[in-house]
Formats: sequence, C-alpha cells, structure tokens
Amino acid sequence: MSSGYPFDDADTARAFIDDEGVLVEWNEGARRLLGYAPSDIVGRPAAELLAAGANTALPPDPRWSGTLALRHRDGRTVSVWLLVHHRRPQDGDHGGWLVVTPLTGGGPSPVDDPLARTDLTQSPCAVAIYDDRLRLHRINGPMAEVIGLPEERLKGLRLPEIGGRPQSEDIEQHMYRVLTTGRGNDVHSYVPIGGDGGMHAWLARMSPITDAEGRVRGVCVAAHDFTEQYLARERLQLVNEASVRIGTTLDVTRTAQELTEVCVPALADFVSVDLLDPPADDVEGYPASLTAPVALCRAAHRSVTPGCPEAVVEPGRVDLYPSPSPQADALVAGRTIVATGTELGRWLAWDPARAARVRDHGIHSTMAVPIQARGGTLGVAVFSRFRRPALFTADDVLLAEEITARAAVCVDNARRFSRERRTALALQRSLLPRNLPRTAAVEAAFRYLPAARTGVGGDWFDVIPLSGMRVAMVVGDVVGHGIQASATMGRLRTAVRTLADIDLAPDELLTHLDDLVVRLSGEAGQDGVTGEVGATCLYAVYDPVSRRCTIARAGHPTPVMMVPGRPPRPVELPAGPPLGLGGLPFESAEIALPEGTVLGLYTDGLIESRERDVDTSRELLCAALAGPPSADPASAPGSLDEACDRVLHALLPPGGASDDVALLLARTRSMPASQVATWDIPADPALVAAVRKQVAGQVETWGHTDAVFTAELVVSELVTNAIRYGERPIRLRLIHDAATLICEVSDSSHTAPHLRRARIYDEGGRGLLLVAQLTQRWGSRHTTDGKTIWAELNLVEE
Repeated sequence: MSSGYPFDDADTARAFIDDEGVLVEWNEGARRLLGYAPSDIVGRPAAELLAAGANTALPPDPRWSGTLALRHRDGRTVSVWLLVHHRRPQDGDHGGWLVVTPLTGGGPSPVDDPLARTDLTQSPCAVAIYDDRLRLHRINGPMAEVIGLPEERLKGLRLPEIGGRPQSEDIEQHMYRVLTTGRGNDVHSYVPIGGDGGMHAWLARMSPITDAEGRVRGVCVAAHDFTEQYLARERLQLVNEASVRIGTTLDVTRTAQELTEVCVPALADFVSVDLLDPPADDVEGYPASLTAPVALCRAAHRSVTPGCPEAVVEPGRVDLYPSPSPQADALVAGRTIVATGTELGRWLAWDPARAARVRDHGIHSTMAVPIQARGGTLGVAVFSRFRRPALFTADDVLLAEEITARAAVCVDNARRFSRERRTALALQRSLLPRNLPRTAAVEAAFRYLPAARTGVGGDWFDVIPLSGMRVAMVVGDVVGHGIQASATMGRLRTAVRTLADIDLAPDELLTHLDDLVVRLSGEAGQDGVTGEVGATCLYAVYDPVSRRCTIARAGHPTPVMMVPGRPPRPVELPAGPPLGLGGLPFESAEIALPEGTVLGLYTDGLIESRERDVDTSRELLCAALAGPPSADPASAPGSLDEACDRVLHALLPPGGASDDVALLLARTRSMPASQVATWDIPADPALVAAVRKQVAGQVETWGHTDAVFTAELVVSELVTNAIRYGERPIRLRLIHDAATLICEVSDSSHTAPHLRRARIYDEGGRGLLLVAQLTQRWGSRHTTDGKTIWAELNLVEE
C-alpha cells in the first residue's frame, strides 16, 4: 500500500530495471511470483532471473509484451507473460524499464457482481471497468484496440501498470476520487496509449459503478479520442501566438528571430530563416520567381538544443544554395517542400557538412517554406525535426505556411520602413542646417538625433542672423513621422526664414506661420476633410546691444536658461496654442539676458519618456546643463558641445530616443557701448553735411579708415531720405564689430522704401540703388514707433 494507491499492491508482480539492466525495485507481488525477497534481488542484474536460453536483450520498443521463461528461487522454471514499459529520465528520476504481470484476474464472476452486469460489447466507445481496488476487471473491444493487448492479459493490473507513464498515475488519482466520493469526473489527458507510442488527446469520462444497496463497487472509464480537435486548437493557439509575438519591432533580424522563437519547439526542433538581399533603393518590391543557385543571408536560427549545434551557417553570413537543396528548391518552386528519408539525403548530397550534421543529430524530416509577401519572395524558412518522432503532416505544412506568411508581411514592412527611413533621413539632412552661422550675438551648438525605433519625424532648428547684429533662434516639431513630416518641416523652416527676413516680431511671425499650417492642412485633406498637419514652434530674437530677448511659443516646451552665477531654470513664457488651430493669438515675452547666459531650446523628444514625467526630465536637463558637481557654480558651462553631450547622455536611454530630438544651446554675447554710436538728427537737409562729418570721425576712431567714404555716402542717402519722406524724430545709429559696420536710420513713419529704376531725366530715385550697390545687404524693419532702414558694410576684404 502507498499514499498514491491505498490498496494491497501484491496482486501485481512489479519490478523496475534501470537502463544498465540492474533491478532497482521489487514488490511483494514479484516475491510471490518468483520467491525472491527484495533484499535478495535488488541491485543485481535482471538477466540472472532469466532461465537458461532466454533472450537477454532489452526490448527495442517503448512498450513490449510477451512470455518469458524465468527462474524461480527454488530452481524451477516459470513461464510468465510480462508487460514492459520504458520510462525516460524525468525530474531527476532515473530512466529504465517497468516490468509487470497480473497475479489475479480471470475466472467466473459472482452472479450479483455489478461489474459483471455492465454490458460493454455494444458501446462504440473505448470502455474499461475497474474494481474497488482500481484493478482492471473488464474492457470492451474498442478499448482493447486502443491498448493493443487482449483483456485476458491485462485483468488485475492497475492503470499505471497498463500505461507505464507518469500521466497514468494522475488519472488513477481521479479514479480513486470517483471511487471514494461516488461522483463522476471528466479528465483531459495528452498521453501515448497503445504500442505505437504516438501521443493522443483523451477525454476520460469516469463514473461510479454501484451495487443494489448503492455501494460503490468500481469505476467505469469511457475514453474518447479527441486528438484532432486538440491539435486543431493547438495550431490555432500557435497562430494566435504568432500574430502577437512576430513583428513587435520594425527590425528585420528581430522579426526573423521571433519567427524561430514561436516555432521552436511548438512546431519543429530546429528552424532557420534565410533572407534575400533587399532590392536596390530605386527598385520597388522583390522578385516573384528565382533560379538556382540562390544567395541567401542567414537572419536567424533556433534549436531545442542549446547552442544550435545543428546549424552550419552563422547569423549574418551569406551562403550560396544550389539545386538540389531545401532552400533553393522551395524558392524556385515557389511552394513548400517536405522531405524525409532518401529525399532528405538527396537534398543534402551537395554539402557533406550539412549531411554530417543531419546524421549526427538524427534529423528525419525537413520542411522548406518560402517567405513571400505582396507578390514577392523575401527568403525561406526551413523547419526540421529530430527529437519528436512524428513526421511533418499536411496540417503542419498549413500551419508553417500561415505563420511564415505573417512573418513575411512583418519582414516586408520592416524593410519598407527601413527604406522610407533612409529616404526621410536623407531629405531631413538636406533641409536642416549643417553648420550654424557665426554671429556677434551668440555662440551656438546643436544636436539632432532621429528616432531610434520609429519613423523620422519633423523636428528642426535654426539660427538666423537679423539686422542690427540681432539673431533669431527657432526650434520646431512637426506632428507625425516619415517623409511627409520631413517635407512639411522643410516648408515651415523656409517660411520661418522668409518671415524672419522681414523682421517680424515673434508673436506676429507665429501668427503667419499658423496661417500657413492651416493652409497646409487644407491641402493635405481629401474630399473636403482637413488633413492632419500640425506643429509646435518656439521663436526667439536676441539683441546684443540691449541684451534683451523676445520669445514666443506655439505649443512648444519652454526653454531653459542659465545666467552666470545662478543655477539653470525654465523660462516662464505665455503658453501659446500649437500651430494649425487657426484664429488664436500668440503672446511674446521679453527677458533680459546678461552676457554669457546660456539659453537651451529643444523639442519634446528630449524630455518626454515613459520612465519619468516631464518635470523630472526638465530637472535632469537643468542639472546636466549646470555640469558636474565639481564645476564652478559661478561660471556657465565651458564648451557648449560638451554641454550638449551631457544633456543627451543624462536624458536619453542607451538604445536611443523613441522620438526625434533637436537641441540648440546658445551663449549670449553683448555689444560694448564703445562699439555703438547714436545721434538724434534734426529734420533739416542743411545739416546732412555735418552728420556725414560726425560719421566719418566716428568710423576713423574705430579704426576703419577704408570704410569712411562708403559710410559717408550711405549715411547721406539714408538720412536725406528720412528727412525728406519720414517723420520726426529721426535717429542715426552705427554699430560695428571686426567684420561689419551697420548704419541704421529710424523715423516715425511706417512707410517702407523700395528700390526703383530711375528714368534718364529723373532728378531722384537713385539713392537706394546706390546704397544697394555699395553695401553687402540692406533692408528695413518695422518697429513699434515707426521703421528702421539699415545697411551693412563689409569690413573684411574678400
């Protein structure tokens, strides 16, 4: 008796022989049969129990039954029918052979025996009757066919002794529960039953057998084979799993790996995926047909054996596959090909190394499935079996083709994404500035990183020199990814530069930009529906003379600033609406920026993360901008390039950002008062000569003697026009640095001048044309109280 089987165990002679042929178990029934006590026989070779002349070889099959002549302890020979099961090592237990034979059973049953009254012969189901000690009493014909042995040989055996598998012990526990509770039970099991060793799915319906007084006298087990339904459900589950697990990224190699992970060991013991090289960038699609030999690159492989010893080609290596070979034949035929036995040997005749691997690992069935999507062939997946004994069936072929088709679409999508990403990156690089202009107002550095796992977005940045030594800084972000976003970014960047060239205030510039985005949305739509075009933008104008910066934003993250001697902090700005909503106002804010202040502009890809909130990211940004703890807090970060690297390292994950990142750092400079001269001009044409003299003296004082004559002519024309056509007050300002001299004349009139071509007999109209010829550039800008006409003279010889 035992906890698993609470009845007398001596009605079965049972022994267990390990794989070395040594007896390791010997029960009381075996002692009754042959007379040996466990202490006499355990640990000795089982062959000593065989009578002279008996075959000592172990059975070649997992289950064997037959009659053997055994030697009794008293010396006589006993002819015994034996049922032998082979058990593989499992959960630390040793493998070996379970040998059983019934000691009871047969003979007539009592007339009132409820087990005898049960009629089994008419049932089409496989039915077995077990007595109140859970030993087999009767089986019908279908059950005898399932087991593969006649009833007279099995009567008196327990179910684990008949099945020989650990799963049989679990089923016996359910039978014992029915026996003790008197309630029926249904059990699902996937076990091999019969001599072929094939796995079958069974529904065992158990019900109690009672006598006339209602006492439980046994258990009736009706077994229903639903292997086909079970396998269909398993295949459906595998297809569903493939739809979830394959294609989680837009990476071709990872997609191929996911295909192998899904199919091993659920469908095959070894799977390899080989892909064709993608077509050239200017070619759309893949070839529909191929000819041997075929060059393929190993994308991934996987095996139930650690280390994939079955593989001959390493991932990333290109190999040439001739015909015959699984890869080439399947690709040329354009359909799945399955090979076993001699066909498999013919396939491998071209490569002795592969043939040796097949023999060494016992590969007996191979299936090659073309990877096809959208009418083109991308590669081939090869499935092999060596651990599981079953060959590939027609259902396995359908399953492999379904899973491979899903993977093929994912591989094609990944390659299309890669091609589009390369195109978008090339377009964006051509639209973004490669170098920032050198200006007297700021020293700037930038970083731009495209998204690591999604399509390239529409982030952009720019530094635009303005009149009067001022500079505009802009950072923007177009909604969406891909080529369309990059193209929209290019249009918006061009528009910003055009609007900046006419010196619009930041809030006015964003208003015009908002109107442009609204028009782009309308153009992108179809059938009267507005397209999805949107953007955010931040525009700042810094004047190095006044050391003030005017900033406006349209739904964009606020910048950060670091004044020398103070910690970095966000800049408080009015929250403007994103571009593309239309009709909403934008507000500007003016802040003072002492010389050496670092201003940081960026897009949301820098601070938005799944691991932390935006406020935490902004704190990390400020800390990285301040530099390491050992840095002098009284000084701004030394190198802006190093500061950019610190910021990216602190905020971005090692694998790259999930969105595009644009970062622009600018350190402000100021124009000393010694480099600026200002005069209030009376509205008297007679005083123009005195003004020219003052200008000439100032330019000579600055050491630019070569520019005196040109400066006098330009100032004379601009001041004369202001006196003649402008309104009081009139002001003249000169600004210079090492390379440029700027002449500015301001008045209260809002009427802007323009170039015109004077006729031969016209007395005027040539002044601005002369200014345009003498200077490197000129223009006008509107101010809150009028306009300013400016002209720049180049002080450096070209």
